[in-house]
Amino acid sequence: MLISACANPRPVADRSAGIAVYVLGRAQDGGLPHLGCEREACCAAARRSGRIETPACLGIHDEASGALWLIEATPAIEAQVARLHSLTGTSARGRRPIDGVLVTHAHLGHYLGLAWLGREVAATSALPLFVSERFAEYLRTNGPWRQLVELGQVEPRPFAPGGRFTLRDGLEVEAIAVPHRDEFSDTVAFKLRGPTRTVLFCPDVDAWDRHDGLLERLLDDVDVAYLDATFYDGRELPERVRAEIPHPPMVDTMTRLAAFAASHPGAIRFIHLNHTNPAWNDAALRVSIEARGFSIAEPGERVRL
Repeated sequence: MLISACANPRPVADRSAGIAVYVLGRAQDGGLPHLGCEREACCAAARRSGRIETPACLGIHDEASGALWLIEATPAIEAQVARLHSLTGTSARGRRPIDGVLVTHAHLGHYLGLAWLGREVAATSALPLFVSERFAEYLRTNGPWRQLVELGQVEPRPFAPGGRFTLRDGLEVEAIAVPHRDEFSDTVAFKLRGPTRTVLFCPDVDAWDRHDGLLERLLDDVDVAYLDATFYDGRELPERVRAEIPHPPMVDTMTRLAAFAASHPGAIRFIHLNHTNPAWNDAALRVSIEARGFSIAEPGERVRL
């Protein structure tokens, strides 16, 4: 099975020598419930029920060596790393809870968790941090991030957008530039190429047609694609100026990728849902999305590479 649920940790003794990707979060940067939101349909109900959805994040597990990497360092990094340890049967890692972090861009839901690697919390040592060249320069020259670099708690390993790097033999990452609000860094999507399958992670993009052939390039040779689903149809936040927070609505993405989804049902998996997105709670809407061959990412789901 290409995508599987993994609600319980797998014993270390049962590992096969493969690579697996896990979904550790699927919400927009502020998560659910969302600070400042009192809407009954989303955040008020979530607070009463205790529901928590964390920001979009993936974990990677090299089952041969036990190595773990995190894609995005969200404000929920502790809970997400703990979830990754549980899902992979990993324990007793101490102050090196993961073996590296990949970050797509410098927006709060994607990199604020780096602060937890500092001396006030984990106090990691030379933890590999895969970021773009511009992002690395931002970290080196702006507090509090530069302290992480100066104290050797993270070790930036810059890549050029459009370039590729290797996490281990048989696991190559391609960083593809995507259009987004790039105040402090550029923005990339990651294409993870394993021994048998390829996974795309593109949680943030302003518009699919801003770069010629972007969707085609992103989906080329991809088995599973986690795509930006911030808004369902763009009407969820009437009080906000959409130009300040542009994202392609799910309805637009589904129209563009209708043929792909029909021939690859379940391969397009929406992630990075805003707290107001009706797909969180509207069961009929979820059924209609799935009927078209699309899916919403599920926390804990696993894709083997």
